[in-house]
Amino acid sequence: MMPILNIALIEGRSNEQKEALISEVTAACVRALDVKPETVRILLQDIATQDFGVAGESVKAKRERLA
Repeated sequence: MMPILNIALIEGRSNEQKEALISEVTAACVRALDVKPETVRILLQDIATQDFGVAGESVKAKRERLA
């Protein structure tokens, strides 16, 4: 079996943070699902702050309001 994980993130993470996330999530899949690392697929999606809302307000608007 090939686990495929889709992870959505609000934009702004560094490439180093994304590499660390891929590594850690892969290791967790290997442990939890008893699969080989080369079978794990991870898709990272950056979502713009304007395109993600919480409690009726975009993250962008909330950050601007709180700044």
